[in-house]
Amino acid sequence: MKIIKATSKQLEKIYNRANLKNRRLEERVKKIIDDVRLFGDEALLKYTRRFDGVKLLPRQLKVSEIEISGAYQNISPNFVSTLKVVIENVNRFYRKALKRSWRIKDSDGALLGENYVPLDRVGVYIPAGTAPLVSTVYMTVLPAKIAGVRKVALISPPDKNGFINPHILVVANLLKVDEIYRVGGAQGIAALAYGTKTIRPVDKIIGPGNIYVSEAKRQVFGKVDIDMIAGPTELAVIANRFSNPKFVIADLSAQAEHSRGMTFLITNSKSLASEVKIKLCNQEGFIILTKNLDDAVEISNRIAPEHLEIMVNNPNRLLKGIRNAGAVFLGPYSPVAVGDYVAGPSHVLPTAGTARFFSGLSVCDFLKSIHVISYSKKSLEKAKDPLEKIATIEGLNRHVDSVRTRF
Repeated sequence: MKIIKATSKQLEKIYNRANLKNRRLEERVKKIIDDVRLFGDEALLKYTRRFDGVKLLPRQLKVSEIEISGAYQNISPNFVSTLKVVIENVNRFYRKALKRSWRIKDSDGALLGENYVPLDRVGVYIPAGTAPLVSTVYMTVLPAKIAGVRKVALISPPDKNGFINPHILVVANLLKVDEIYRVGGAQGIAALAYGTKTIRPVDKIIGPGNIYVSEAKRQVFGKVDIDMIAGPTELAVIANRFSNPKFVIADLSAQAEHSRGMTFLITNSKSLASEVKIKLCNQEGFIILTKNLDDAVEISNRIAPEHLEIMVNNPNRLLKGIRNAGAVFLGPYSPVAVGDYVAGPSHVLPTAGTARFFSGLSVCDFLKSIHVISYSKKSLEKAKDPLEKIATIEGLNRHVDSVRTRF
């Protein structure tokens, strides 16, 4: 890791680290999407053979009930009991966050409100490149199920033998995922967006993936909704001379296990900075030296990290100043790993500075808000005068007539 000062020009590059547009990537992904849109399953089989090295028949795109049942024979006996503990943590968090429909009514009889309605059909992408992301299954499917989504379809790329990791199948089965397909990459995103003979289109696509998956999600947005466009995972740690250097080093090192993972240590302690630099000399990342912890908070807000650990004696004091972060971990015993696997909130979080305007995956991502308006004759009469004046300014006289005719 490299030590830089808070006044370094290099900070501007960190603040603006979002991936620049890659025209070549954009064109490649567009071609894949167009192929799937035009040729459906045939295109899926072609790209699965090309990118995953697996030759499938059309009927093999969907994972069978027999294969799902057989997956239970290929996992450790205590996996299901362990999973149930984690599922309860996630359920408890998202049940608390669930929004309810509401109404207000005034004395003239006007009734206003919102109905929260779950999406009909959601597609979940589970990566399986360097490692099968088993935890992402429950971190994406559970909030969708709690919101009341009617159908959840899961896609994941097959291994060299044409199979999906048995742990992914077991978790999906336990969470009552409705359909599972062995397809990945941009072609899988296209199939979820436009549909094929085998895969029905969805209303929203969620889940992380590589640059091809992220670019495909960007291109299909508008045809369907998406959760966010994720970049490389990242961690920022705010620490000082009272922080345990072993904990800081362990967490920064853990983040580097992810492919292209980004790390930042923001500290006012020169001794801590030197120790971390020595221990993590071969790891990519930045150690940012600040004058004080308040400056550290401001720099963190500019970075807007996916994960932020505040590893000082009174982390709640600094938390009050945090405006931009995907998830915040307070104190020495809250490593990012607990958020990745067991705490409850989803680990699908905004990256590359998008925490300035995006939030982590929520149960609300699977709900639509429908406005409800009900006026009585008395309340409409009261609203008639301001309505007529504004509609007349806009030149929409038939709008005025639609109200007057009621009197």
